[in-house]
Amino acid sequence: MEIYSFKSLPSTQKYLLEKIKSGALEAPAAVIALEQNAGVGSRENTWSGGEGNFFASVALFIDALPKDLALSSASIYFSFIMKKVLNDLGEKVWLKWPNDFYLDQDKVGGTITQKVNNILICGIGINLKNNQYGFRALKSDVSAEKLLKLYLEALDKFPQWKHIFSEYQVEFERSREFSAYIENCKKSLAGATLCEDGSLILEGKRVFSLR
Repeated sequence: MEIYSFKSLPSTQKYLLEKIKSGALEAPAAVIALEQNAGVGSRENTWSGGEGNFFASVALFIDALPKDLALSSASIYFSFIMKKVLNDLGEKVWLKWPNDFYLDQDKVGGTITQKVNNILICGIGINLKNNQYGFRALKSDVSAEKLLKLYLEALDKFPQWKHIFSEYQVEFERSREFSAYIENCKKSLAGATLCEDGSLILEGKRVFSLR
């Protein structure tokens, strides 16, 4: 996979999305920036920060992903693999449904996933060393470039969704203490039922995790 590195970008997600759409870049590809000032977060929030944090996006053909992975599970799938990489590095990060990285009770990062034709683009932002907007940071010694390489190595194995889900199902219980924005409304996850495709049954409605 080609990795394109930049000192600074407004958004790795927007950059890769535009290049894929224009045909200037082809999947599989990854983009990483040492600094980002207009990153894409959930609910159209920005995810920005200074040098030393992790800002990267990866484009993969949908056909290359495990056959048992539904698109509605993509945010959890990509996020949980990164969570496992961070755990292997000694970071006690856990994944709050569907795409937020937490350290104890504090958010330290997130994932955003977009589909373009037959390609999925996954953008990940993680506060490795520096706080931004009051969020906590991991204070990790790993560099962003090294973390991307470790993540791509883990992703290249394409673990089946059922294996990822069996682990995430246990960890999901921690999400019940929190809320999530569903159709721009903040909803408690205390009474949610996690389905095998990563969606939730919440207040009698099916809620999907693809963002």
